[in-house]
Amino acid sequence: MPQIMTTKEIAKYLKLHEITICKYAAEGRIPAIRIGRVWRFDKDAIDKWIGEGTAPVIKAGSKEAGKGAKK
Repeated sequence: MPQIMTTKEIAKYLKLHEITICKYAAEGRIPAIRIGRVWRFDKDAIDKWIGEGTAPVIKAGSKEAGKGAKK
């Protein structure tokens, strides 16, 4: 079961400011899921992102979330 973290929790985990985390999430620089107005982070995806250096962002309810399925 994935461990889902809040912006505050991920900021503490990465030792970054919460505003920086939100900015990175909005820019697609950190793996995140946006649910309504709040960002949520999967700890496993964050750990993988740290190891690899990059990861995509999936915004729930956005047009991008459904892309790739159509041909």
